[in-house]
Amino acid sequence: MSGLDRYRAVLAVSLLASATGCLFRSHKVQPQGTAQLRTASQQQLVDYINSQAERIRSLQATVDIDTAVGGVKRGKVTEYQEIRGYVLAQKPGMLRMIGLMPVVRNRAFDMVSDGNQFKLWIPPKNKFISGHNQITHVSANALENVRPQHLFDALLLHHIDPDNEIAVLEGDFEAVKTGKNAEILEPDYVIDVIGKGQRNWFLSRKITFSRRDLLPHRQRIFDERGTLVTDAHYDDFQNYNGINFPSRLEILRPVEEYTIVLKIIKLQLNQALTNEQFTLSRPPGAELVNLDEPNSTRASDGGNSEKP
Repeated sequence: MSGLDRYRAVLAVSLLASATGCLFRSHKVQPQGTAQLRTASQQQLVDYINSQAERIRSLQATVDIDTAVGGVKRGKVTEYQEIRGYVLAQKPGMLRMIGLMPVVRNRAFDMVSDGNQFKLWIPPKNKFISGHNQITHVSANALENVRPQHLFDALLLHHIDPDNEIAVLEGDFEAVKTGKNAEILEPDYVIDVIGKGQRNWFLSRKITFSRRDLLPHRQRIFDERGTLVTDAHYDDFQNYNGINFPSRLEILRPVEEYTIVLKIIKLQLNQALTNEQFTLSRPPGAELVNLDEPNSTRASDGGNSEKP
Protein backbone atom coordinates (compact mmCIF):
# COMPACT_ATOMS: atom_id res chain seq x y z
CA MET A 1 0.00 0.00 0.00
CA SER A 2 1.41 3.39 -0.99
CA GLY A 3 1.69 6.28 1.43
CA LEU A 4 -1.27 7.98 -0.22
CA ASP A 5 -3.39 4.84 0.13
CA ARG A 6 -2.51 4.53 3.82
CA TYR A 7 -3.45 8.16 4.38
CA ARG A 8 -6.81 7.62 2.67
CA ALA A 9 -7.47 4.50 4.80
CA VAL A 10 -6.70 6.31 8.06
CA LEU A 11 -8.86 9.24 6.99
CA ALA A 12 -11.75 6.93 6.15
CA VAL A 13 -11.57 5.18 9.54
CA SER A 14 -11.41 8.53 11.33
CA LEU A 15 -14.44 9.84 9.49
CA LEU A 16 -16.35 6.64 10.20
CA ALA A 17 -15.52 6.83 13.91
CA SER A 18 -16.58 10.45 14.08
CA ALA A 19 -19.84 9.67 12.34
CA THR A 20 -20.81 6.69 14.46
CA GLY A 21 -19.36 7.71 17.81
CA CYS A 22 -18.90 4.02 18.57
CA LEU A 23 -15.15 3.71 18.47
CA PHE A 24 -14.14 6.27 21.08
CA ARG A 25 -15.33 8.11 24.15
CA SER A 26 -14.13 11.17 26.01
CA HIS A 27 -14.36 12.40 29.57
CA LYS A 28 -13.44 15.49 31.48
CA VAL A 29 -10.13 15.57 33.29
CA GLN A 30 -10.20 17.12 36.75
CA PRO A 31 -7.93 20.19 36.66
CA GLN A 32 -4.85 20.33 38.83
CA GLY A 33 -3.96 23.25 41.04
CA THR A 34 -1.53 25.91 39.87
CA ALA A 35 -0.59 27.27 43.31
CA GLN A 36 3.09 27.36 44.18
CA LEU A 37 3.88 24.14 46.03
CA ARG A 38 6.32 23.66 48.87
CA THR A 39 8.60 20.67 49.32
CA ALA A 40 9.70 18.68 52.36
CA SER A 41 11.55 15.47 53.07
CA GLN A 42 10.14 12.49 54.91
CA GLN A 43 12.25 13.32 57.95
CA GLN A 44 11.01 16.91 58.04
CA LEU A 45 7.39 15.77 58.05
CA VAL A 46 8.03 13.14 60.72
CA ASP A 47 9.85 15.76 62.79
CA TYR A 48 6.83 18.06 62.50
CA ILE A 49 4.47 15.33 63.71
CA ASN A 50 6.70 14.48 66.66
CA SER A 51 7.28 18.15 67.48
CA GLN A 52 3.53 18.85 67.58
CA ALA A 53 2.99 15.76 69.71
CA GLU A 54 5.61 16.95 72.19
CA ARG A 55 4.63 20.63 72.22
CA ILE A 56 0.91 20.15 72.90
CA ARG A 57 0.40 18.55 76.30
CA SER A 58 -3.10 19.84 77.07
CA LEU A 59 -5.84 22.02 75.65
CA GLN A 60 -8.97 23.82 76.79
CA ALA A 61 -11.38 24.92 74.09
CA THR A 62 -14.74 26.58 73.73
CA VAL A 63 -16.31 25.11 70.61
CA ASP A 64 -19.41 24.98 68.47
CA ILE A 65 -20.41 21.36 67.88
CA ASP A 66 -22.16 20.07 64.77
CA THR A 67 -23.23 16.42 64.77
CA ALA A 68 -24.61 14.20 62.01
CA VAL A 69 -25.63 10.56 62.37
CA GLY A 70 -26.27 8.02 59.64
CA GLY A 71 -25.08 6.82 56.27
CA VAL A 72 -25.43 3.88 53.93
CA LYS A 73 -26.19 1.35 56.67
CA ARG A 74 -28.86 3.50 58.30
CA GLY A 75 -30.29 4.60 54.98
CA LYS A 76 -30.43 8.26 56.00
CA VAL A 77 -28.41 11.03 57.62
CA THR A 78 -29.79 13.05 60.53
CA GLU A 79 -28.17 16.41 61.26
CA TYR A 80 -28.52 17.91 64.73
CA GLN A 81 -28.71 21.56 65.64
CA GLU A 82 -25.37 23.19 66.38
CA ILE A 83 -24.64 23.58 70.08
CA ARG A 84 -22.00 25.31 72.17
CA GLY A 85 -19.60 23.17 74.17
CA TYR A 86 -16.26 22.77 75.91
CA VAL A 87 -13.39 20.38 75.33
CA LEU A 88 -10.60 19.55 77.78
CA ALA A 89 -7.77 17.22 76.79
CA GLN A 90 -4.59 16.19 78.54
CA LYS A 91 -2.01 13.60 77.57
CA PRO A 92 -1.57 10.72 77.73
CA GLY A 93 -5.29 10.02 77.17
CA MET A 94 -7.67 12.16 79.24
CA LEU A 95 -10.54 14.00 77.57
CA ARG A 96 -13.75 15.67 78.63
CA MET A 97 -16.39 17.20 76.38
CA ILE A 98 -19.50 19.05 77.53
CA GLY A 99 -22.34 20.04 75.22
CA LEU A 100 -24.92 22.70 76.11
CA MET A 101 -28.55 22.92 75.06
CA PRO A 102 -29.35 25.77 72.66
CA VAL A 103 -30.62 29.00 74.21
CA VAL A 104 -31.06 27.76 77.79
CA ARG A 105 -27.43 26.50 77.99
CA ASN A 106 -28.28 23.55 80.24
CA ARG A 107 -26.06 20.51 79.75
CA ALA A 108 -27.08 18.30 76.82
CA PHE A 109 -24.33 15.80 77.60
CA ASP A 110 -21.13 15.43 79.59
CA MET A 111 -18.56 12.75 78.80
CA VAL A 112 -15.11 11.96 80.09
CA SER A 113 -12.38 9.36 79.52
CA ASP A 114 -9.17 8.43 81.29
CA GLY A 115 -7.85 6.66 78.21
CA ASN A 116 -9.31 3.26 79.10
CA GLN A 117 -12.79 3.78 80.55
CA PHE A 118 -15.38 6.39 79.65
CA LYS A 119 -18.48 7.86 81.29
CA LEU A 120 -21.32 9.70 79.60
CA TRP A 121 -24.12 11.58 81.33
CA ILE A 122 -27.19 12.60 79.32
CA PRO A 123 -29.27 14.93 81.57
CA PRO A 124 -32.35 15.18 79.27
CA LYS A 125 -32.72 11.38 79.56
CA ASN A 126 -31.38 11.21 83.13
CA LYS A 127 -29.08 8.43 81.92
CA PHE A 128 -25.49 7.70 82.96
CA ILE A 129 -23.51 5.40 80.65
CA SER A 130 -20.12 3.82 81.34
CA GLY A 131 -17.84 1.27 79.71
CA HIS A 132 -14.55 0.63 77.94
CA ASN A 133 -13.38 2.90 75.14
CA GLN A 134 -13.20 -0.06 72.78
CA ILE A 135 -16.52 -0.64 71.00
CA THR A 136 -17.40 -4.34 70.88
CA HIS A 137 -20.69 -3.87 69.04
CA VAL A 138 -22.33 -0.90 67.34
CA SER A 139 -25.39 0.34 69.22
CA ALA A 140 -28.58 1.43 67.47
CA ASN A 141 -28.42 4.48 69.75
CA ALA A 142 -25.90 6.72 67.98
CA LEU A 143 -24.86 8.60 71.12
CA GLU A 144 -23.85 5.35 72.82
CA ASN A 145 -21.27 4.80 70.07
CA VAL A 146 -19.43 8.05 70.79
CA ARG A 147 -16.23 7.52 72.75
CA PRO A 148 -14.10 10.37 74.11
CA GLN A 149 -11.00 8.40 73.08
CA HIS A 150 -12.02 8.58 69.42
CA LEU A 151 -12.13 12.36 69.70
CA PHE A 152 -8.84 12.44 71.60
CA ASP A 153 -7.02 10.39 68.95
CA ALA A 154 -8.27 12.71 66.20
CA LEU A 155 -7.83 15.94 68.14
CA LEU A 156 -4.10 15.60 68.82
CA LEU A 157 -1.35 14.16 66.64
CA HIS A 158 0.47 11.32 68.35
CA HIS A 159 4.20 10.70 68.39
CA ILE A 160 5.63 8.21 65.88
CA ASP A 161 7.32 5.60 68.06
CA PRO A 162 10.55 4.43 66.34
CA ASP A 163 10.54 1.19 68.36
CA ASN A 164 7.06 0.13 67.27
CA GLU A 165 6.26 2.18 64.17
CA ILE A 166 7.73 2.81 60.73
CA ALA A 167 7.07 5.98 58.72
CA VAL A 168 6.84 5.82 54.92
CA LEU A 169 6.45 8.83 52.60
CA GLU A 170 4.19 8.72 49.54
CA GLY A 171 2.95 11.31 47.09
CA ASP A 172 -0.76 11.63 46.46
CA PHE A 173 -3.44 14.02 45.22
CA GLU A 174 -6.23 15.55 47.28
CA ALA A 175 -9.42 17.08 45.89
CA VAL A 176 -9.64 20.70 47.07
CA LYS A 177 -12.87 22.68 46.77
CA THR A 178 -12.56 25.98 44.92
CA GLY A 179 -16.24 26.86 44.79
CA LYS A 180 -19.72 25.57 45.47
CA ASN A 181 -19.54 22.84 42.82
CA ALA A 182 -15.92 23.04 41.73
CA GLU A 183 -12.76 21.38 42.93
CA ILE A 184 -9.21 20.80 41.75
CA LEU A 185 -6.60 18.16 42.41
CA GLU A 186 -3.55 19.25 44.37
CA PRO A 187 -0.45 17.17 45.07
CA ASP A 188 0.27 16.45 48.70
CA TYR A 189 2.49 14.38 50.94
CA VAL A 190 1.22 11.42 52.94
CA ILE A 191 3.08 9.90 55.87
CA ASP A 192 2.02 6.26 56.23
CA VAL A 193 2.58 5.06 59.78
CA ILE A 194 3.06 1.29 59.89
CA GLY A 195 2.48 -0.08 63.40
CA LYS A 196 3.47 -3.32 65.07
CA GLY A 197 0.30 -5.26 65.83
CA GLN A 198 -0.24 -8.31 68.00
CA ARG A 199 0.65 -10.61 65.10
CA ASN A 200 1.79 -8.56 62.12
CA TRP A 201 2.68 -5.07 61.00
CA PHE A 202 -0.30 -3.03 59.80
CA LEU A 203 -1.16 0.39 58.39
CA SER A 204 -2.00 2.39 61.50
CA ARG A 205 -2.31 5.98 60.27
CA LYS A 206 -2.16 8.07 57.11
CA ILE A 207 -1.33 11.73 57.79
CA THR A 208 -1.79 14.01 54.79
CA PHE A 209 0.18 17.26 54.45
CA SER A 210 -0.90 19.95 52.01
CA ARG A 211 1.96 21.15 49.85
CA ARG A 212 0.54 24.66 50.00
CA ASP A 213 1.49 25.12 53.64
CA LEU A 214 3.09 21.79 54.74
CA LEU A 215 0.48 21.43 57.49
CA PRO A 216 -1.43 18.22 58.29
CA HIS A 217 -4.94 18.63 56.88
CA ARG A 218 -6.12 15.03 57.21
CA GLN A 219 -5.51 11.99 59.39
CA ARG A 220 -6.94 8.53 58.76
CA ILE A 221 -6.72 5.91 61.50
CA PHE A 222 -7.02 2.17 60.84
CA ASP A 223 -7.41 -0.90 63.02
CA GLU A 224 -5.35 -4.07 62.67
CA ARG A 225 -7.86 -5.55 60.22
CA GLY A 226 -7.32 -2.65 57.83
CA THR A 227 -10.67 -1.02 58.57
CA LEU A 228 -10.80 2.77 58.42
CA VAL A 229 -12.10 3.72 61.88
CA THR A 230 -11.49 7.50 61.91
CA ASP A 231 -11.20 10.05 59.11
CA ALA A 232 -10.31 13.49 60.49
CA HIS A 233 -9.96 16.72 58.51
CA TYR A 234 -8.18 19.81 59.85
CA ASP A 235 -8.77 23.27 58.39
CA ASP A 236 -8.36 26.99 59.08
CA PHE A 237 -5.11 26.74 61.01
CA GLN A 238 -4.44 29.55 63.47
CA ASN A 239 -1.37 30.48 65.46
CA TYR A 240 -2.00 29.98 69.17
CA ASN A 241 1.00 31.29 71.11
CA GLY A 242 3.44 30.02 68.51
CA ILE A 243 1.68 26.71 67.81
CA ASN A 244 -0.29 26.09 64.62
CA PHE A 245 -3.59 24.38 65.39
CA PRO A 246 -6.73 23.92 63.26
CA SER A 247 -9.75 26.01 64.22
CA ARG A 248 -12.06 23.60 62.43
CA LEU A 249 -11.96 19.82 62.90
CA GLU A 250 -14.25 17.31 61.20
CA ILE A 251 -14.16 13.82 62.70
CA LEU A 252 -15.89 11.01 60.82
CA ARG A 253 -16.39 7.54 62.30
CA PRO A 254 -17.47 5.47 59.26
CA VAL A 255 -18.17 2.20 61.10
CA GLU A 256 -20.54 3.79 63.63
CA GLU A 257 -21.73 6.30 61.01
CA TYR A 258 -21.46 9.59 62.85
CA THR A 259 -19.63 12.85 62.19
CA ILE A 260 -18.67 15.52 64.70
CA VAL A 261 -17.47 18.96 63.60
CA LEU A 262 -15.72 21.16 66.14
CA LYS A 263 -15.38 24.89 65.40
CA ILE A 264 -13.02 26.46 67.89
CA ILE A 265 -14.17 29.74 69.42
CA LYS A 266 -11.45 30.00 72.06
CA LEU A 267 -8.38 27.83 72.63
CA GLN A 268 -5.77 27.63 75.37
CA LEU A 269 -2.86 25.24 74.99
CA ASN A 270 -0.67 23.74 77.71
CA GLN A 271 -2.56 25.23 80.65
CA ALA A 272 -2.40 23.23 83.88
CA LEU A 273 -5.40 20.92 84.29
CA THR A 274 -6.36 18.98 87.41
CA ASN A 275 -7.66 15.44 87.79
CA GLU A 276 -10.88 16.90 89.21
CA GLN A 277 -11.59 18.50 85.84
CA PHE A 278 -11.77 14.98 84.39
CA THR A 279 -13.97 13.54 87.14
CA LEU A 280 -17.59 12.74 86.36
CA SER A 281 -19.83 11.16 89.02
CA ARG A 282 -23.25 9.66 88.44
CA PRO A 283 -25.87 12.13 89.66
CA PRO A 284 -28.32 10.88 92.32
CA GLY A 285 -31.28 9.15 90.71
CA ALA A 286 -29.72 8.80 87.26
CA GLU A 287 -30.28 5.51 85.42
CA LEU A 288 -27.04 3.53 85.07
CA VAL A 289 -26.12 1.70 81.86
CA ASN A 290 -22.89 -0.32 81.81
CA LEU A 291 -22.06 -1.12 78.20
CA ASP A 292 -19.53 -3.76 79.29
CA GLU A 293 -22.38 -5.79 80.78
CA PRO A 294 -25.17 -6.53 78.28
CA ASN A 295 -28.67 -5.98 79.63
CA SER A 296 -27.21 -4.23 82.66
CA THR A 297 -29.59 -1.25 82.45
CA ARG A 298 -31.15 -0.71 85.83
CA ALA A 299 -33.30 1.89 87.48
CA SER A 300 -32.00 4.56 89.82
CA ASP A 301 -30.91 3.40 93.25
CA GLY A 302 -32.71 6.00 95.30
CA GLY A 303 -30.00 8.62 95.23
CA ASN A 304 -26.75 6.69 95.57
CA SER A 305 -24.10 8.76 93.79
CA GLU A 306 -21.55 5.99 93.36
CA LYS A 307 -18.93 6.28 90.65
CA PRO A 308 -19.32 3.28 88.32
